[in-house]
Amino acid sequence: MPEARNIIEKIWDEHVVADLGGGRSLLHVDRILLHDRSGPAVFGPLQESGRAAAQPSLVFGTMDHIVDTHVGRNDDTRFKGGRAFIQAFREGAHHAGITLFDLDDPRQGISHVVSPELGIALPGATLVCCDSHTCTVGGIGALAWGIGTTDGEHAVATQTLVRAQPPTLRVEFHGKLPPGVFAKDMVLALIARYGADGAAEHAIEFCGEAVRGLDVEARMTLCNMAVEFGAWTGLVAPDDVTFAWLRDRPYAPQGTRWDAAVAHWRTLASDPGASYDRTLHLDCSRLAPQVSWGTNPGQACAVDGGVPADLSGEERALAYMDLRPGQPLAGLPIDAAFIGSCTNSRLSDLRLAAGVVRGRKVAPGVTALVVPGSTSVKRAAEAEGLDAVFRAAGFEWRESGCSLCFYVGGDSFDRPGRTARRVISSTNRNFEGRQGPGVRTHLASPATVAASALAGCIADPRPLLA
Repeated sequence: MPEARNIIEKIWDEHVVADLGGGRSLLHVDRILLHDRSGPAVFGPLQESGRAAAQPSLVFGTMDHIVDTHVGRNDDTRFKGGRAFIQAFREGAHHAGITLFDLDDPRQGISHVVSPELGIALPGATLVCCDSHTCTVGGIGALAWGIGTTDGEHAVATQTLVRAQPPTLRVEFHGKLPPGVFAKDMVLALIARYGADGAAEHAIEFCGEAVRGLDVEARMTLCNMAVEFGAWTGLVAPDDVTFAWLRDRPYAPQGTRWDAAVAHWRTLASDPGASYDRTLHLDCSRLAPQVSWGTNPGQACAVDGGVPADLSGEERALAYMDLRPGQPLAGLPIDAAFIGSCTNSRLSDLRLAAGVVRGRKVAPGVTALVVPGSTSVKRAAEAEGLDAVFRAAGFEWRESGCSLCFYVGGDSFDRPGRTARRVISSTNRNFEGRQGPGVRTHLASPATVAASALAGCIADPRPLLA
């Protein structure tokens, strides 16, 4: 009888081209994503060496990291040297013959948003991108991971990569989520409990009742932050929810090929009795909305809680965030609120936030922005009137892109005569200076960000969702 295998082992085994010994394998890569920030560093050496893309139809590029998100944008950007980056990426993509989702393309957007929404990323596929949050698309059951530009060049030239098989980690979320608690709260609570290095380069399978209750876009939020848990990647086994979401996506299989694909995808689920190197658990039945207080995603607590009282060794984080042990987070004044990024910028995220702000106003003195994750998401949201809801409340409504998930040397939360220092954000990283020099970032779900924008301080979203 065949040995029981987990989903990670199954996908890995299907993609081994050669066993190199010592636990290392040459893997076939099904899809490669490139973006404007790192793409030129892939195409430049490739052209200089005289090599071409092995399979251009399997390589996709998108403008996302350094593009301007203001209405009426062009190649000019607030990122120093950004115009040159954008044009070099465009020229490199055309020379390589790959598909590019350029600024004027309705398919443009953040790579980890567009690859699943277009059906480029699929269950059981291997996918790489020169970006650490490539693990996002694990939410549909893909084995996806971030790489550097040297590996990116190798992947484009050969459609393969060398990789040591990672240890596996099963993370089981027990119970049902209470009202007003979302995938972002689940993953922040997980990292807070076990630490920012809790997954230690493992490949994670997220599972359990709470995970099965999530829609596909929420599963992508969960997987997006696997890397913030120290993981190599993370995924959720595909199911009927996944298949319904993917059906008829432009690059997904069609007709009889779709039926055959689904039949295969069903076999990817971990076998009964499959083993993992480690297993972790989190009870979600009494979980509250979470907010980070420190300078890594593991430094988080319930929105109605406070900074832990015993924080030996965390003096630097406290000093940077201008907080003290035991200080409550609710009621802490904010200068800005940001809804966007590959973590929480999909249509379901925008619907959630719009439901909080509808008929209400952003607090005086708070800068509030919404940046959709893709042009497709933006247009769908506008078709539903969500942009009007946000604008009426006092939010800026932007074009799609990574925007202020990270500081790119120009765009900022500052406004004339006022410097933004404390921001609540639906993004994935709260490192020192991540969103600008001296900016203090508090991570939270779109609902909590929206509620806080209205209150002018960190606020519990649950009363506004009742």
